[in-house]
Amino acid sequence: MKNETAEVWLPYAADEIDGLPEGPTYRFWDGEREFPADPADCAFYVVPYLKGPEVAVRPLAEMRSLRVVQTLSAGVDNVVPGLAAVPAGVRLCNAKGVHEASTAELALALTLASLRDIPGFVRAQERGEWLSGFYPALADRSVLIVGYGSIGSAIEDRLAAFECARVVRVARSARDTERGAIHALSDLPALLPDADVVILSTPLTDGTRGLVGADFLSRMKDGALLVNVARGAVVDTDALLQEVAGGRLTAALDVTDPEPLPAAHPLWRTPGVLVSPHVGGSTSAFEPRAKRLLSTQLTRFAGGEALQNVVMTTE
Repeated sequence: MKNETAEVWLPYAADEIDGLPEGPTYRFWDGEREFPADPADCAFYVVPYLKGPEVAVRPLAEMRSLRVVQTLSAGVDNVVPGLAAVPAGVRLCNAKGVHEASTAELALALTLASLRDIPGFVRAQERGEWLSGFYPALADRSVLIVGYGSIGSAIEDRLAAFECARVVRVARSARDTERGAIHALSDLPALLPDADVVILSTPLTDGTRGLVGADFLSRMKDGALLVNVARGAVVDTDALLQEVAGGRLTAALDVTDPEPLPAAHPLWRTPGVLVSPHVGGSTSAFEPRAKRLLSTQLTRFAGGEALQNVVMTTE
């Protein structure tokens, strides 16, 4: 069914996006208190980016004509709780293709900065201190990627240049690929003891919430590094604090639980922990890629064609 005259809510002004189809009515809404029009008329809702789950779901209960929810994030956990209020048949689409490069870049940056103790060098520079010595390398290390979707694959692309001894892939279910085997989550207990670096890039679901708890962490080898570019709630923060505070593990976290991380939280001051403020996808690469995705999706929607990146349909 074509949708040439549908109403669309965008977090950008329509004239800022090249290639939008003519016909639909475009409304600008980026999470402001006042809605731009009656939500009941919106057919295609693009969720404001980085405005939090409360903003993301606020108009959903009133969107009685809704057919598509499009996120600008790879994860959809901030939107899913609000979908119980929308009509059946609404398609939820994520932003696959927008964040892979930037998130993979940061995963490698956090890994290298933690192994080479770049934060320590920065502090030493402020003191005028020359910290010579030997430091861990990524070369010849075993890396375990937990969450092998498009972001996990992009991380492996970038690891290829670093001469790792081995890259092991884990996803929700096992399968074979041209690169090799992908293990199931149920294989983690056997895989964790051999990993020098564990990189989390899994979506947050009921099955991954709290996945990295005391048992998971206890199976990691002494001196291993945990890198989280997934979601904060994938990790049990208290369990992680116990391991890093004792010096057995180190961690590099782009996401935390809670988030934003309160100023008084011990993660800020625990030795061996590097924190970045959830900036894996928010780089100069984001906006042009997001706008290209929206142009493509809305052209398909207006013409009645199949949409990309559909992750679920409401019942």
